[in-house]
Amino acid sequence: MGTSARRRTAGAPGRRTGVAVGQGIAALLAAAGLLVTAVPAAHAGTTPDAPVASGTTPGSGTDTPSLVTGLHEEVAATGSAADAARGHLRARKGRYHIADTSAQDLASLGTTTGKGGKETVRLQQKYKGVEVLGGQYVVRMTRKDGKRAVTGTSGNYFTGLKPATVTPKVSEKTAIERAVGAVSAQFGGGLLRAPGKGGKQAEADFKGTAGDVTILPQGTGVLTRHITVTGTSPADGSPVQQEVYIDAHSGFPVMQYSGIQTFGATTTATGATQGAAAPAGASTAAADQLVVKGSGVRYNGQKVDINLYKDTKGALQMIDYSKRAADSPYAGPMIATYDARGKEASSASGVWPSNIQTFRPATPELGEDYTDSGAVDAHWAAGKVYDYYKNHFDRDSLDGKDGFIYSLVGVVNNGMPYNNAFWDGTKMVYGQGGGDYRTFSADTDVVGHEMTHGVVQHTANLVYAGQSGAMNEALADYFGNAIDLEANGQSMDDPDAGLLGEDLCTTLGPRECALRDLNDGATTSKNFIGVTYGGDNGGVHLNSTIFSGALWDMRQDLGAELADQIVYRALSAYMTPLDGFTEGRAAVVAAAQELGATKAQLKIVKRSFDAHGIVPGWEKALGIDTDTLLPKVNIYSTGVGAGGGKYAVSRSDEEGGEPYSVWLGNTSGKGRPQLVSPNNGDYNVYATTDGRTVVWADFGANGINIMARPVKGGPAKVIDSIGSNVSGLVVDGDYVAYTAVNPQFGVTNVRYVNMKTGKIGLVDDGRPNNISGLASIKDGKIAYAKVAPNANGDMVLGVEVFDAATGARKQMPVDAGVMGVGQTAITDDGVFWIEDDDITDGGRAAVRRANADGSDAVTVTPEAGEGSLYAYTLTASDDAVTVTTAPPATWWANDTLMKLYQVAPDGKGGPQRMSCNRGEQAYGAADEGKRVLWLDGTTGSTDLVTRERPAGTC
Repeated sequence: MGTSARRRTAGAPGRRTGVAVGQGIAALLAAAGLLVTAVPAAHAGTTPDAPVASGTTPGSGTDTPSLVTGLHEEVAATGSAADAARGHLRARKGRYHIADTSAQDLASLGTTTGKGGKETVRLQQKYKGVEVLGGQYVVRMTRKDGKRAVTGTSGNYFTGLKPATVTPKVSEKTAIERAVGAVSAQFGGGLLRAPGKGGKQAEADFKGTAGDVTILPQGTGVLTRHITVTGTSPADGSPVQQEVYIDAHSGFPVMQYSGIQTFGATTTATGATQGAAAPAGASTAAADQLVVKGSGVRYNGQKVDINLYKDTKGALQMIDYSKRAADSPYAGPMIATYDARGKEASSASGVWPSNIQTFRPATPELGEDYTDSGAVDAHWAAGKVYDYYKNHFDRDSLDGKDGFIYSLVGVVNNGMPYNNAFWDGTKMVYGQGGGDYRTFSADTDVVGHEMTHGVVQHTANLVYAGQSGAMNEALADYFGNAIDLEANGQSMDDPDAGLLGEDLCTTLGPRECALRDLNDGATTSKNFIGVTYGGDNGGVHLNSTIFSGALWDMRQDLGAELADQIVYRALSAYMTPLDGFTEGRAAVVAAAQELGATKAQLKIVKRSFDAHGIVPGWEKALGIDTDTLLPKVNIYSTGVGAGGGKYAVSRSDEEGGEPYSVWLGNTSGKGRPQLVSPNNGDYNVYATTDGRTVVWADFGANGINIMARPVKGGPAKVIDSIGSNVSGLVVDGDYVAYTAVNPQFGVTNVRYVNMKTGKIGLVDDGRPNNISGLASIKDGKIAYAKVAPNANGDMVLGVEVFDAATGARKQMPVDAGVMGVGQTAITDDGVFWIEDDDITDGGRAAVRRANADGSDAVTVTPEAGEGSLYAYTLTASDDAVTVTTAPPATWWANDTLMKLYQVAPDGKGGPQRMSCNRGEQAYGAADEGKRVLWLDGTTGSTDLVTRERPAGTC
């Protein structure tokens, strides 16, 4: 996708690091895109169209069908709907193959009822009482005239699960430490940076909270500890809320994704918090007596009615009780809008900022301040969203149970405007505007979008990563836009009807301002972009308009009311957490059939998906210009190493259920790769090789072993052990170096091992304020980036070369005023490194080179002007330097993803694209000549690929 078909994301999060193109759950989380697999592996090869009657769509990798329609099979009319649903599954074991239908291992998530006696039961799969991530099955029934009948089922139930144990070996404490370490690495950025003069090195502000033990349904099941890590990104101050799954045997983080659902990038509260409860001591007998009628002016100049509340002290508050029944004034929905101006966005993600209260106007007529703050738009639009779901679908609030609706308006990011909005699982948070943007509640479709994330959470609960995350975004866009049109009286025929965020800009017109366009007419599955977690949570915004565009086309041709009913029914009664585009299409088609769509209308539904390329086999159209060495390696958060014509990489099995093992192969692609690490149940990661020795880290429950094995064969041996997180292994000759967390001082240091003598040391002596990392090695000389105090005590950046044989150190010529230094590479040509001299240039950084003694420094690629790059990391051979770029993602498009550029060691000729592949390119590893290997996401899976030379201009 080029910029002509862009998905702009104002205020998108900063670039993440340490994340492979994989997602770690091959057989089914591919559906969520957590493995960034184009077609959900759990359902690959199935038709996307649900059969008209008595139809069964089989699952793949499971014996339980993914969709059954056209049934009318009676079940017990008395008792709970959940018991009746379980009884149906039990009675038809030959169809569903669900062995345990007990309430313990097929737990009810709730039942929703609709018109005509419709009942929808959601059941959560558990294994010996442990929840299976995404294992959810839906049973649809009707109940009338004293009878109850099952009409269909759908979802993911995994029949192949049989984990060896459901008791974690890794302690909760260790799991939290590993999760926090993984998030710290991911958000650390590609460069080391120093604090201001007189300042101390900032520590990552992350906190881990243990959740339930969870089985990831890959292979026979991977037992994990689920840890939620919250805090603030050290790169840009943005809020962080990461869902991390730690393998319960080895302690390795096998999956990580963001829990923040942004407009431009857990359970909803059902009671009152933060002073937002129904008023104490009120003695009124009708709900409308709790409502004070006020008025305000929206950003667009429209004067609107605003419902307020007068508390027992006589103060007006922006709380709306008008949706409550007159005969039940103290129970029911409440809409409360909070003044969060000046509060940091990070303090509002998953938590509540301290000392926050609702907006409290002096009079019922809200003045200009309430317009400019975004309070009027947020409060008014929240009511419109509630009305839309109530009036069209008889849905009681976001959770379907009249749960309270909270909006926080006006948060900032590091004291500056936060041009974004998000749903954090309990509330909406809107950023304060500034510059080109208004406060993000200023557009009704933004409010509708964020609130719809709450509806999705309490229905299909689509996992917010990859394809399921893109569907989550697509549904939020679809309903957000539908609500916007209805609330503002805009016709579907309006040329701007498909725009989202078009009213957010202070100067630009709607079409220039819009972040997405559901009528762009260009977004099809051919535009699908395989993305790592380092970009857009696996493509949740990048790929969303493939699905939302199909839904919007359907709305234009079917009409708003029928289309909305079909999409809502598909969401609320068919979809389950790990559905991808294929399952999404099947759900919409089946919902249309259930709602009585005619043959002509069904043709429109299918044609809409066809037009956007969501058809059987669509993933096969994703082409590449690279040679694939290993397809679908199914790994997360570990990379690839190369040297001497050999590569080393971690790999799981086809289902992704096997702990990672290390494989060695020829970079030419000739011959078969061979297993070099033991299959010991640990995770063997961060593999690299110099062509003579393979080294890797073995993550176990009680610590991490650094392992080595000769390429020519022989036993693997432990060369070092450490209790803290490690990364960045490099090897050359007798020496191995890697970055490790120094538990004594809480910083990272480069540690080295002489495999011949057994000597172990630190390149920077490991003093309290010394920080080092991003190492490379050649002939016993270790280059690394560092932060250390100078003679005045100020923390200063630098690049240094340590001679492991003599202990001598050489400083590279890094200017005193440098803002950041990045990955090093040492070759026969000297030492290369990334250098950022200007943090105001949007993320561009130079590549520099000097001799190993620090002489003859040159600029390989400049920081500004022609040939400059968004240099993020690099790798080098004696013939070429390959730079991974990470452009700032203020809008998501193909050319904002990580890409590889190659340049001559002297910089002559300028950089060229290594590959024109559309997907994200990560973990570049130079071999001999100009050959480079990397992990590529273009095909939708994690593939190890290579090219012999640059592709040139793409």
